[in-house]
Amino acid sequence: MSTKDKLIKRFCELPKDFTFDELAKLLNGLGYEISNKGKTSGSRVRFSNAELKLIIDIHKPHTSGSPIKETALKDVYNKLVTNGLIK
Repeated sequence: MSTKDKLIKRFCELPKDFTFDELAKLLNGLGYEISNKGKTSGSRVRFSNAELKLIIDIHKPHTSGSPIKETALKDVYNKLVTNGLIK
């Protein structure tokens, strides 16, 4: 099992300690690129997949290594499942 597969498996379990860095790595591996939404976006970031024309907006925790909120993690999970990127 590759590192990417292990990360996807961990993500699909929706752990309470899944960090923003892990999410960024996962989404990058699925073809998403990260960008700020603009100068006044604060801690909101956008992951976009140009090939599939998909966008995921999420709140980046202020403290490095802090976990993603459960509701945000579930939203990302549902978007990835709906679009067939994970099972």
